[in-house]
Amino acid sequence: MSEEAKTEQRGVRKTRTATVVSDVQDKTLVCRVERQAAHPVYRKVVKYSKKCYVHDENNEARQGDVVEIMETRPLSKLKRWRLVSIVRRAATTD
Repeated sequence: MSEEAKTEQRGVRKTRTATVVSDVQDKTLVCRVERQAAHPVYRKVVKYSKKCYVHDENNEARQGDVVEIMETRPLSKLKRWRLVSIVRRAATTD
């Protein structure tokens, strides 16, 4: 593999769209990433979800927001993602 191919491949990080489940912790969000896939036996489309701990440096996102997250180096025991942007704000009831 050439040097150019190595540098092009390196740095490509996964991005996901997720919903904020909890924003109680300081600089940390708990988000749910949902995906759909066919059941291996019955072939029915089923929703699968996974919980991700996300670093939010400025405490911008709130519960219910739809956010874009990106894979990053391990920041703590569970945090492996960081906040890229807020796609859609949750409806607030004042």
